Amino acid sequence: MISSVKHSSAAIGITDLVPRGSPSVRPQMASIPLISATKGPNLSLAIRKPLYLASPEGFGFGSRDGFMSAAEPRGFALRCGAYEADRSDSVEISHQETRSAASQKVKIGIYFATWWALNVVFNIYNKKVLNAFPYPWLTSTLSLATGSLMMLISWATRIAEAPKTDFEFWKALAPVAVAHTIGHVAATVSMSKVAVSFTHIIKSGEPAFSVLVSRFLLGETFPVPVYLSLVPIIGGCALAAVTELNFNMTGFMGAMISNLAFVFRNIFSKRGMKGMSVSGMNYYACLSILSLLILTPFAIAIEGPQMWAAGWQTALSQIGPHFIWWVAAQSVFYHLYNQVSYMSLDEISPLTFSIGNTMKRISVIVSSIIIFHTPVQPINALGAAIAILGTFLYSQRRKREGDSKQVE
Repeated sequence: MISSVKHSSAAIGITDLVPRGSPSVRPQMASIPLISATKGPNLSLAIRKPLYLASPEGFGFGSRDGFMSAAEPRGFALRCGAYEADRSDSVEISHQETRSAASQKVKIGIYFATWWALNVVFNIYNKKVLNAFPYPWLTSTLSLATGSLMMLISWATRIAEAPKTDFEFWKALAPVAVAHTIGHVAATVSMSKVAVSFTHIIKSGEPAFSVLVSRFLLGETFPVPVYLSLVPIIGGCALAAVTELNFNMTGFMGAMISNLAFVFRNIFSKRGMKGMSVSGMNYYACLSILSLLILTPFAIAIEGPQMWAAGWQTALSQIGPHFIWWVAAQSVFYHLYNQVSYMSLDEISPLTFSIGNTMKRISVIVSSIIIFHTPVQPINALGAAIAILGTFLYSQRRKREGDSKQVE
């Protein structure tokens, strides 16, 4: 490998600069940074790999004002050999980056697997509780209360670091909490009236609500392929609803309201929480606490302690002590699966999260059908498949849109 510096048509080698018979001088070695090619009007330097070049100071050249000087007149050219630098440093860095990327993928995979598993378990126990104790407002309140208590204990015992918040943080969180409360209660009401699988099929239509709200209320525009991806979502949800054997309008409307509420929750969260340095785990903990304060008076007013007491005694007489464990399990797993989902948002993009959410619904729908022996007609299954496929296509279109914006 040769590095050359040309200044004129004349050329002399390094050996010509040293008088014959003079004692050999050990040249000092200097590192040349990695450069692909550098060209100037009278300068040509081509180096493809890191090089070490012998300093010409030992050959009669001096340094003046940072530039080499010599007694030789203008019109000289210097040509010297160069050798490749040790590549061990770059190889080590490359291996470290590879290991880091691999560990990040494993971490995200663990988050997703945990998130899906916890969500499946929650939906199973939640449906069992609602079948025996059809009071969704109290069930929703207990879920938020359990999660809030768990986090308060974690902060008090310093298992988890308490977030540093101020009035502005809670002010920005308030509309998010309102939307979260409505969405949570509406979904629970839906699952108390219809099958878990049907609720999640309808909830897979959330991207359609997101696009429509962003378009007509916020004035955002989307590429045509994004709008086209909504067709299978809406069509699949409609087909599944029409062919549902145990269709219930309250359950259907609960799932639709939940979709709309969670869309507004995401919008408020993006707008109000920018610049807030709170981890995903603590963010959801604060959201649960505020939602609990909002929900509790409404739950008391709509259902009330008398209905709860009567329903509780009926459930215990029919199910036995296992009912208490069902309530505890659905409350704990509700908080855990939401906490893990918010923690995963710290590691991945919202679009990747959206794809993961689609896969989560598939696991919930399939597992609930198997466990509860939900009767499903082929046409109903086709509608569910079309809706979920449309959700996946929507996520892919939004991902491509985000990638193109980054390129621009």
